[in-house]
Amino acid sequence: MHCSARLLYHHLKPPPNPLLTPNPSPPNNNPILISRRKLVASSPLLPLSIAISGRSRAETIDTENAPPPPTNCPDPANTTREAFLDVSIDGEPVGRIVIGLYDAAVPSGAARFAELVSGAAGLSYRKKEFVKIMPSYVQHGGLISYESRKERNLALVQEFERQRGSSCGTKNVAGSLSIIVRDPTKPPPKVKVVARKGKLEIDEEETRMDPNGTEFVIATKDSPELDESALVVGIVVGGMDVVDRIAQVKTVQDNSSSPYFRVAKLIGDKRAVVAERGFNRPYSKVVVTNCGLITG
Repeated sequence: MHCSARLLYHHLKPPPNPLLTPNPSPPNNNPILISRRKLVASSPLLPLSIAISGRSRAETIDTENAPPPPTNCPDPANTTREAFLDVSIDGEPVGRIVIGLYDAAVPSGAARFAELVSGAAGLSYRKKEFVKIMPSYVQHGGLISYESRKERNLALVQEFERQRGSSCGTKNVAGSLSIIVRDPTKPPPKVKVVARKGKLEIDEEETRMDPNGTEFVIATKDSPELDESALVVGIVVGGMDVVDRIAQVKTVQDNSSSPYFRVAKLIGDKRAVVAERGFNRPYSKVVVTNCGLITG
């Protein structure tokens, strides 16, 4: 076995480079005839090489003929309807924000925002406040009392997953408007064993409610951190200066890096939870005074 292995290695050893090592023997002009049987027998790696080459060629052909994958990327040129938000800060009107909606790309998400901005659901964003101002986006508090059918919320999540799985980079670019459909910080449900009708069953208890798809954010800068929670449904097409005015409002300092806060949260102190909700809240009252869909 060792002898045959050495012979095979000797056979496969590459010949010397003719450019570096001269060949003293005269050239042989007579062609050397080798039968196919001897060629295959003398080169046990040849069939494998041919198979790999054939497979690579087939894969190349399949790749070239394959249709391009869908992107699902929000495109400002593909907006349909337009909505507006009139905003005041501490009672002083500061202007109107106009949003173009992506009805074709995200029909469920655009319909949800249009429904709430127009009041078609019996509720609207009118007289509701912006509750958080971050370095790269501003966030509206949404409608806590809003309830929707389960299948409609599922459609929002499905659109979010398709958008998140697309290959278009950051979705929440500067000027985009998104609705929050997912809470990436939500802990898993608590599992407990309960007795029902003489049998032990496993129940899952939710730690907190999922977002109801009414809170929205407007990005003042590219905000990739929002891509894990927010579905882009539109883009600001007018009044970005109003968004910038909101972003300049002073807010409650974020003390989440404080060691005292970290310890309090770690031991489950409810005061830490309450304090955390107040981080980055505006000191001024930033309100949507009027809103709706633009017609005509």
